[in-house]
Amino acid sequence: MLYVRPATADDLPSILEIYNHAVLHSTATADLVPQTLEARRRWFDEHAAAGLPVWVAELDGRVAGFAALNSHRERPGYRFTVENSVYVAADSRGRGVGRALLEETVTGARRLGLHTILAGISGDNTASLALHARFGFAEAARFKEAVYKFNSWIDVIYLQLLL
Repeated sequence: MLYVRPATADDLPSILEIYNHAVLHSTATADLVPQTLEARRRWFDEHAAAGLPVWVAELDGRVAGFAALNSHRERPGYRFTVENSVYVAADSRGRGVGRALLEETVTGARRLGLHTILAGISGDNTASLALHARFGFAEAARFKEAVYKFNSWIDVIYLQLLL
């Protein structure tokens, strides 16, 4: 059974494992070095202090993915704009986890009274681009060869959803 709920500090080891797998095996993040649990805890605490939610998806009793709303910019004029993150464990892809997390992310952003969600997605991540398109995100910008990872230049496509 698939269930999305607010993340807790107890979820951080699972969140870290999912994120670090993405660091080492995908272009879903521009990070090149796996993070530590302490770094992920700081990230989690910063989200809590800013009032930005983090969710996890449980599938068959274990954390199968996570999502977050992230500050877009620090200047106050950007306070109604956020970026989203959605990461799904490799062995849970194709099972509705990303869809459930993105649905909660959009719903959560609306509850918070936000105006727009941005999603910066690597150009080769066709699954994430398609998922976001299903929720109404549209391409707003394309940065050619903005990331260098795995000995390749990767485009970053920014999608936007006006709430």
